Amino acid sequence: MKKRTLGQQGLTVSELGYGSMGLVMAYGPTDETEATAAIKKAHELGVTLFDTAELYGWGEGEKFLGRAVKHFRDEIAIATKFGFTREFGYDSRPEHVREVIDNSLGYLGVDYIDVIYQHRVDPNVPIEDVAGVVKEFIDSGKVKYFGLSEAGPNTIRRAHAVQPVSVVQSEYSLFTREVETLFPVLNELGIGFVPYSPLARGFLTGSLKKSTADYDGTDSRNSGAGLPWWQPENFDKNYEIVQRLTAIAVGKAATVSQLALAWLLARGDFIVPIPGSRSPRRVEENLAAARLSLTADDFAAIETAIGDGPYGARNSEGVRWD
Repeated sequence: MKKRTLGQQGLTVSELGYGSMGLVMAYGPTDETEATAAIKKAHELGVTLFDTAELYGWGEGEKFLGRAVKHFRDEIAIATKFGFTREFGYDSRPEHVREVIDNSLGYLGVDYIDVIYQHRVDPNVPIEDVAGVVKEFIDSGKVKYFGLSEAGPNTIRRAHAVQPVSVVQSEYSLFTREVETLFPVLNELGIGFVPYSPLARGFLTGSLKKSTADYDGTDSRNSGAGLPWWQPENFDKNYEIVQRLTAIAVGKAATVSQLALAWLLARGDFIVPIPGSRSPRRVEENLAAARLSLTADDFAAIETAIGDGPYGARNSEGVRWD
């Protein structure tokens, strides 16, 4: 697996990473043995960036990942996040950030965290205060790099002036491209970018079910709550887009997930997507995307396949960038 550099502070990782949210939330029940095998397969195939968050099970996701990577922790970069409350509000007060980072160190079972993200911008706490408390942890050696998630250009600039930002994370895939408006400021400041949900929350995995009702009752896609793409008025039209993209992938002897990931990798060498999976086979399939080359004709065909879609917003969270 080739490496990419995120930011200008020394963070170098594999060109594809691993996102672990699905281990403990959102996508139905998890077989811990199988999921642990998936994480180990990712490492075996060269993945060196593993992403989690306090929000993912309120520590359970961090514990899960920490157990899985324990024997190769020093060979990888671990990223986690702070900033949500259990009521899904925001809390980035410095005293709370300190508490969460110390908890995360314990849950992960590590002496330091490679990347710490503010999970969402807190409108009630100046970003300078957030960057300042992260700087404390970087200066002490408990954190190596600072990241922001779902932050806009003004916020990024203000944070970067206090503590250099190495990486910004936001949702980005063939189904959601608003974040491209941030790329000029990221390039100007030399900041890397990590797309989460690079396979459109399951639409681009090749295992899309024909109806939301076919998903497990504990899977957020079953009801489509908070996920407009999955609402009845949008689902069928988005399903048709996936069928067209799949036909393009088949023409290149690839899967639709490989096509989607190769498209992201081609958007710039400052981009490191983090697909997640609880299956070793699926991890292997996703990582093979790094070997798939797309031509100008392929890019044109992809745009035609998407047409006016996708249909519906990426979520109902109402994230606003400043």
